[in-house]
Amino acid sequence: MELECYPTVSRDVTPPEIVPGRPQRAWMDSFMARHPYRCLPLNMANSSGWELLCPVAFTAEWNGGLMQEDIKLTPDRPHPHFHHYVSSHFSHGVVTFHAGYMFRTPPGWSMWVMGAPNQVKDGIQPLSGVVETDWLPFPFTMNWLFTRPGRVRFEKGEPFCFISLLQDHTLHEIQPVIRQLDSNPELRHQYDVWEKHRSEFNKKIFRGDPEATKEAWQRYYFKGEFPEEAGAPNPEGHVNKRRLKAPKFR
Repeated sequence: MELECYPTVSRDVTPPEIVPGRPQRAWMDSFMARHPYRCLPLNMANSSGWELLCPVAFTAEWNGGLMQEDIKLTPDRPHPHFHHYVSSHFSHGVVTFHAGYMFRTPPGWSMWVMGAPNQVKDGIQPLSGVVETDWLPFPFTMNWLFTRPGRVRFEKGEPFCFISLLQDHTLHEIQPVIRQLDSNPELRHQYDVWEKHRSEFNKKIFRGDPEATKEAWQRYYFKGEFPEEAGAPNPEGHVNKRRLKAPKFR
């Protein structure tokens, strides 16, 4: 299975670099003991796709107006191809990045286009879109919306776009069903055991229990274990680290 990436820029313009999603986030690093990295869902989301990296450092400024000229884009240094990468195309406080590629996915697979998950940027918000890249013969843009008048920076090497794949047509076949937990005795039992272990562990932490304090956090989900069966084989398909492939040239 391949994700085909066709550069759409002229030969004298280097398209943005594509790298596997990286789990690191500055705000996560700033916590004591880097506590957020204990949250496996955060880590998995951060690395469940590929990043398109900004090739030029620049400042974007919006005065609150509705016209294209109300957004000012200024690279740190003069760059002959700057506006091939980013522009004020849609006005209304929207900054438009050009992906620099036309993507082609296998039949039935679409591309989810968004900002890097859990990457916080004050004053501007990445917009998300789902693109049918299994047939579309032209590229898309990545857009960011100012949340208020002001100035923001994008650094060289910072992800301006995050792409992941999904089989979106199968979503139409899924029927959400709400059931009472007691209707699934096995799941009810597993939940009750987890809740008991969790409550006891939190009480130990609150009391300053040395053993619990040393352990710091319960790792059942991270390891893919059931509380009463610690050490048993992981549930089939459990993953606690993404290892996506980097693009290669063909």
